[in-house]
Amino acid sequence: MNYKYTLPSLNYAYDALEPYIDYMTMEIHYTKHHQGYIDNLNAALEKYPELQKKPLEEILQSLDSVPADIREAVRNNGGGHFNHSMFWLMMHPKKGVAAPRDRVAAAINKHFGDFKLFQEEFNNAAKRRFGSGWAWLCVDKAGKLVVNSTPNQDTPWSQGLHPILGLDVWEHAYYLKYQNKRPDYIGAWWHVVNWDYVEELYEGLLP
Repeated sequence: MNYKYTLPSLNYAYDALEPYIDYMTMEIHYTKHHQGYIDNLNAALEKYPELQKKPLEEILQSLDSVPADIREAVRNNGGGHFNHSMFWLMMHPKKGVAAPRDRVAAAINKHFGDFKLFQEEFNNAAKRRFGSGWAWLCVDKAGKLVVNSTPNQDTPWSQGLHPILGLDVWEHAYYLKYQNKRPDYIGAWWHVVNWDYVEELYEGLLP
């Protein structure tokens, strides 16, 4: 991802994830919230051409080197753009299956015991995130799969982790359909996980 940032294409219609994620939520989330992060990020970087030359992932990995006057804006809006750009790809109509396959499945069994134990840990990370944030499945520096959670639009990149699956638990991601029932939203989301994309991300990190 490089400056000047733009809204990535959505590979499916706003209603394609129904009944699990509704049309109106998708439209507002994509065209308003994500676009807002992009607009604010571009504005923050306008007077820093040296940062415009760096990939967004690199900026987010070294937030301490970002000028203090825009650091918070870059952290929030850069993270928002990065997180959502992955999030849309992590979902797909008719892609959801009961469990992942291939190397991701083997790694989940190795590091968590089995898929149900992993899913329980991931669900708990999503449910227990106080306020707004994300739940993630990441690969750490040792190549181990780990579940973690980040507040607001913070990214695993800033923690030295490589995200391969993430769930947005900001209220704007689910409130129109699920109101205050975050666990219901989390449960529904598993039906639209794009495990092919997760597998692609994971394989890209393997030696």
